[in-house]
Amino acid sequence: MANLIMIVEDEEALAVLLKYNLETEGFQVITESRGSRAIAEIEKNHPSVIILDWMLPELSGVEICKLIRSKPDIKAIPVIMLTAKGEEEDKIKGLGAGADDYVTKPFSVPELVARVKAQLRRAPEPVTEKELVFEDIRMDLVEKKVFRGENFVHLGPTEFRLLRTLMDMPGKVFSRDFLLKTVWGDNIYVESRTIDVHIRRLRQALNKYGPDYIRTVRATGYALDSSLKEEI
Repeated sequence: MANLIMIVEDEEALAVLLKYNLETEGFQVITESRGSRAIAEIEKNHPSVIILDWMLPELSGVEICKLIRSKPDIKAIPVIMLTAKGEEEDKIKGLGAGADDYVTKPFSVPELVARVKAQLRRAPEPVTEKELVFEDIRMDLVEKKVFRGENFVHLGPTEFRLLRTLMDMPGKVFSRDFLLKTVWGDNIYVESRTIDVHIRRLRQALNKYGPDYIRTVRATGYALDSSLKEEI
């Protein structure tokens, strides 16, 4: 069965254009124009990827993204934020709300289609291990859940993939370029600042229940390490 893509966009002409191009690529596509109805439609249809406009009637894309990430049954669905807001602080706000990718209008339709495909390629591979453990952090690779001690840690799909990479080799410093290629893929351009935004979100989620084990190595990258220090 073809993957289902949901477009939440109030510009009818743009929604029709995106729907046509995605259907041409073999996807099933549904559209919604009002933010107030988006969550109900997402919970009803469980799309594979959501393309979400920022400026929507009644409820903004940022608010919708936060709601998606707060609901266990839909929180893992990848979200691509589509918006005319192109300033860096707007991108950080969108990513901070839980978006996995951020596309600024005007944009290339083929590039957006490529970004959708990139999100789908990140579907979990068959697992040979059932869990990864570092200190008091436990990652259930079958149920796709993370625990800190006895506490369930709410993570978005991008943060889950980042933590999985770090937990595969504790102590190893992963460069931003490596993390970008591993988590986002080779063929998609994502600014290196995006890594910092998602690492900050990962830290915030994990550190609610214990000390910070994500070590920052300036100008290089990140490692999962219990030394709890930042290198210069």
